[in-house]
Amino acid sequence: MNITISEKLKQSIPEFKVGAIHYHDITVAEPPKMLAGRLQLFQESLMLEADEKPISAIEPIQEWRKLFKLVGTDPSRYRPSSEALLRRIYKGSALGSVHSAVDTNNFFSLQYQIPLGIYDTFQITGDVIVDIGSAEDSYEGINGREMDMSNKILTRDGQGAFGSPIVDSKRTMVTENTTQALHIVYFQPSLTDEHALEMLQAIEKMFIQIHGGEAELKLIK
Repeated sequence: MNITISEKLKQSIPEFKVGAIHYHDITVAEPPKMLAGRLQLFQESLMLEADEKPISAIEPIQEWRKLFKLVGTDPSRYRPSSEALLRRIYKGSALGSVHSAVDTNNFFSLQYQIPLGIYDTFQITGDVIVDIGSAEDSYEGINGREMDMSNKILTRDGQGAFGSPIVDSKRTMVTENTTQALHIVYFQPSLTDEHALEMLQAIEKMFIQIHGGEAELKLIK
């Protein structure tokens, strides 16, 4: 599977980059106690920081809001998924557990304050391109809503759009039957390549510790 960034997106955001991690032979199940405990403690610490560290002071989230504006997305109507998660916690609403893959994904999104997407590789057709959506792009999100993806950063394959830094699609969502997965990490452009690779390696290491299997990663610009 080849993953690229479209010329249209590069023209709008020349420094745009994503990380891709391919997982093989993984086991998705209920989250282990280690992950559940870390996620709970992390959420509690974030709740305590809510007054001292408002969302307006969190640089990765604010940078992503600017990226949304650059491509024509209203960030107050369609929030980066990392911001949506953090707002829920700031309001005192703890994140419910889905399964080990989604919970790990949410953990890193909160830790690094950037959007991540995790997809079932067997539900992806052909190569993947990260692009800016057109009027024809839409999909049913994991939230059950039909998502109009025009003027939004998205990922698409041979069947069409299936993911974004906002919400992912039901078509490619990871379930407890998933054995092969693709992690897309939507970095903020100001992040150095060295730091981005360190983050990718940390995500890969923890994911494999929890799910087993093997993985390879790549920084895509």
